[in-house]
Amino acid sequence: MITFKNVSMTYHIRRFHKDVLRDISFVVPRRSALGICGANGAGKSTLLRLMAGVEFPTGGAVTRGMSVSWPIGYASAFQASLTGADNVRFIARIYRRPEKELLEFVEGFAQLGAYLWQPLKTYSSGMHARLAFGLSLAIDFDCYLVDEVAGAGDDRFQERCQMEISRRRDHAAMVMVSHSPYLLKAYCETGAVLREGKLEFFDTIDEAIERHQAYQRLSA
Repeated sequence: MITFKNVSMTYHIRRFHKDVLRDISFVVPRRSALGICGANGAGKSTLLRLMAGVEFPTGGAVTRGMSVSWPIGYASAFQASLTGADNVRFIARIYRRPEKELLEFVEGFAQLGAYLWQPLKTYSSGMHARLAFGLSLAIDFDCYLVDEVAGAGDDRFQERCQMEISRRRDHAAMVMVSHSPYLLKAYCETGAVLREGKLEFFDTIDEAIERHQAYQRLSA
């Protein structure tokens, strides 16, 4: 499971100060499916990065008792001067997975053609998304973190992403953040609303979506 204990996250950038998370504690059990709602800038993506270990909290502790994916589609760790294939090989070595197996999966999923063998600095934003999603889904984890899958690629690519996520949902935990009620209802069972640095939990994703929409109406 993933455990947050009294976790706070504050950003200090020059004169900018923002408390994104304020002393939150919760647990993500194995084989659970949690959907998180929240307004733009509420800190949903930050929360996923903390779960993945991509960022560290400014207060409290995050512990992981199961293997956790990086946020699916997260491409900031790629090396732009390397080819897409070289980036795949690098990730394969880190996670001790067969390079050929990962390359075959990413090549088939991302469908970049000859661009897989070109430097990432030649990629369009759509190509980056295809590589990032393909590589994110090429490795089996106990828990998958999903950040706005609907925002990447064309309709056919999004459909492939959603099919692969559904397949993994059958045997792994999942935490998803999205502005799409349709996607949250399709994949998630329980829900939470992130607002003003606090997480409010609900027994069903429908309840979480309703509360989030009520907050949105109040702030309109």
